[in-house]
Amino acid sequence: MTRALVVLGAVVVLFPVLIVSAVMGALSSLFGGGASQPSAAALSDIPAAYLALYRTAAGVCPGLDWSVLAAIGKIETNHGRSPLPGVHTGENHAGAAGPMQFLAATFAAVTAQHPIPPGGATPPSRYHPHDAIHAAAYYLCDNGARHHRDLHGAIYAYNHADWYVTQVLDQAAHYRTTMTTAPHGGGWVVPVQGRCTSRFGPRDGEFHRGLDISAPIGTPIRAAAEGTVLNAGPATGYGLWVRIQHPDGVITTYGHNHRNLTRPGDHVQAGQVIAEVGNRGESTGPHLHFQIDTHGQPTDPAEYYRREGIDVCNHHDT
Repeated sequence: MTRALVVLGAVVVLFPVLIVSAVMGALSSLFGGGASQPSAAALSDIPAAYLALYRTAAGVCPGLDWSVLAAIGKIETNHGRSPLPGVHTGENHAGAAGPMQFLAATFAAVTAQHPIPPGGATPPSRYHPHDAIHAAAYYLCDNGARHHRDLHGAIYAYNHADWYVTQVLDQAAHYRTTMTTAPHGGGWVVPVQGRCTSRFGPRDGEFHRGLDISAPIGTPIRAAAEGTVLNAGPATGYGLWVRIQHPDGVITTYGHNHRNLTRPGDHVQAGQVIAEVGNRGESTGPHLHFQIDTHGQPTDPAEYYRREGIDVCNHHDT
């Protein structure tokens, strides 16, 4: 680890008040600085002022998505909320400090080469979120993030560990919305990419009203199509579910969730992250129970998607 020591733990403490200009910049910055849009998970987890800074700072590096900066901020200090030494004052035992955990020498080198835009401390401080996040964007850019030349290498330069690179990329994917519609999909999205482990129809003397798609706990679940959330909470058998009413009268259900990231009444877009795969309720392993009801009657999801030109099961059953 040549740049910083990862700060472990995510104990939430009171979020320090940022300068007024950063807060006011949140609204104008939410739609700039990076190609993707924040997922529901990002909006619920990242403080608004930090989200604005991630999105703004990403703009200094062509091709760098804000979600990578946000993922690093999450892993390093839980967006400045960690109570561990070296986040707001002092240094940790490796000499790293601030919300993005910079070594003093590294921060000085970056800011000497790249003047930090106005809005932070004078002189720039690794403890100031504005300065630290912009410095992180410049550092990643200099090490390969520019135009996606070597994003893996850029993150590895930030912290020399392959597991760290994987964790950052996974967290970044969790924070951004990505549409995964298949060709000729008519706007419908596969909610989870995985192996179908139980089909629609008779099962163990009962009738299975949906399709089970196996995936690790925490895997993002995406809305199958645009609609309005009817239910999002506990449900008998399903553990924790989300139900969405779509404009054509179709209702989709997502069950056994680990965590819901939407609320009743929310309007969601196709592909928007609404929950995480879990193992709650009457479940024998981590998976999504995906159900489609048309006119009040359950419909085979695999057949429904097949008519849309999509193979919802991208792996063969076992």
